Amino acid sequence: MSNKALDAIRTQVMWNRLIAVVEEQAQSLLRTAFGTITREAGDLSAGVYNPQGHMIAQAMTGTPGHVNTMATAVGHFFKHYPQSTMKPGDVYVTNDPWEGTGHLFDYVMMTPVFIGKRLVAFFASTCHLIDVGGIGFSAKANSSYEEGLYVPHMMLRKAGVLNDDLLKVILGNTRAPIEVKGDLLSLVSANDTGARRLVEMMAEFKLTSLDKLANHILTQSENGAREAIKTLPEGEWSYALPLDGYEKPVTIKAKLQIKNGKVTVDYRGTTSVSIYGINSPRTYTAAYTVFALKAIIAPHVPNNIGSLSCFDIITDPHTVVDPIRPSPVTSRHVTGQMLADAVFGCLAQALPGQVQAESAGSIWMLMFTSAHGRVAQEQLKNAAEYNVLAIGLGGIGGRPGKDGLACMAFPSGIGGIPVEIIEGQCPLWFKEKQFLPNSGGDGEWRGGLSQRIEVRNREATPFTISAATFDRIKNAAQGREGGKPGALGSAKLASGAHLPDKGIHLVPAGDALIISLPGGGGWGNPAKRKEEMRAADRKAGVVSS
Repeated sequence: MSNKALDAIRTQVMWNRLIAVVEEQAQSLLRTAFGTITREAGDLSAGVYNPQGHMIAQAMTGTPGHVNTMATAVGHFFKHYPQSTMKPGDVYVTNDPWEGTGHLFDYVMMTPVFIGKRLVAFFASTCHLIDVGGIGFSAKANSSYEEGLYVPHMMLRKAGVLNDDLLKVILGNTRAPIEVKGDLLSLVSANDTGARRLVEMMAEFKLTSLDKLANHILTQSENGAREAIKTLPEGEWSYALPLDGYEKPVTIKAKLQIKNGKVTVDYRGTTSVSIYGINSPRTYTAAYTVFALKAIIAPHVPNNIGSLSCFDIITDPHTVVDPIRPSPVTSRHVTGQMLADAVFGCLAQALPGQVQAESAGSIWMLMFTSAHGRVAQEQLKNAAEYNVLAIGLGGIGGRPGKDGLACMAFPSGIGGIPVEIIEGQCPLWFKEKQFLPNSGGDGEWRGGLSQRIEVRNREATPFTISAATFDRIKNAAQGREGGKPGALGSAKLASGAHLPDKGIHLVPAGDALIISLPGGGGWGNPAKRKEEMRAADRKAGVVSS
């Protein structure tokens, strides 16, 4: 075997090892985090960067909204802390929505890695904290100042010594200081784990720098994405995606242009910024846009700054996809996670027969709290105070050659939180959590089912639900290639009253909350669905007889 072939094999082995390193970093965070949305649902990201702040590799565990925003977030730290000032043992942190992952609940932690005095890499990680103060996880705020504590780019650890003053400020501005401290230290620990493994790997392969390996990874990834783009037809395609919005309906207007090997998505003309927190900062908008493009165009190309650099977006400032500080952004995913369907709507015209139907889109974040501060004290009867999070998952759209998946988060990819975990944290209990028949749109390939959830209180006291992220109550996931729409979502009380799709709602003592998630759209002409598949659907209870 030639030296060139051996060198190529060695390079690929190192690349695989690097991916294993960041996956161990992510697993460290997953296993040590205190917040249920991180340790149970996997709402996190982890990655390694070269000294210039370019993402080389990411962990498989994580969400596009975290990973792809973090790809650019690391570079913002250098404006405040140049690389030349960094020392071994330093750790940097921020939750800046516009230079991080889109809202205050996500903290980005960055750790420089040294071999001796030489800076060789950075590790970054992020996760969703349970509480950051302010109005809580709700879209009701009218500015980011009301949404919680903002931490600018700061040093959390200097030469191995934690910044206790900063920690005190953060913990003094949250309703859940134990969980928040645990998550912050888990982020620090995860980066430290990645750093140790990287140093061990570099010693094993006798590397003093990652530059050659990083250049190879980024070049190969960019070339792979550009080769995939060359196979696409050139042209322009537009799609308008209606969403429920908050104080007004929202329309996402997307125009896809493929020209001269370049792919651009233009969102100009999209609805103006909302006065409530459903706005998606540009960094989050870009994250889910490029995810959708890459999922169809180059799904097998590694996700790093090389492949991501092949896609561009254009936005109008002061719109729901590009709000300007201090616009409210807490529930930014109710808009941002719908962008994949807007992009798919364009791609389906460029690549007919190759793109899945629309999905439920944004996950329904079910933030349950006790009614303290919302009802008279005598109604609470010494009830426990709690602040817990569940996740409602709808259906994924039907796909070319396959039915849509039931109760899965697309495009975020996070999991649900087991009801046993939630019930162990508070007096609420889930009386029902089951597939919702007929919720997937009909088609040659049926849309994914959603679910029906009923929640009651074991105590004879009221509780509240934040419906900040409920959408597709008025605008169903549309089918593709002749498929039918998925079912609309709904939220109501067992006593009969329907709840608006946004806001914070009180569930009276003795009553219950009943939620039906939206289903995925169907794909293809329903007349072409095989009768044996319909019989299997009826037997399984997927559709009513």
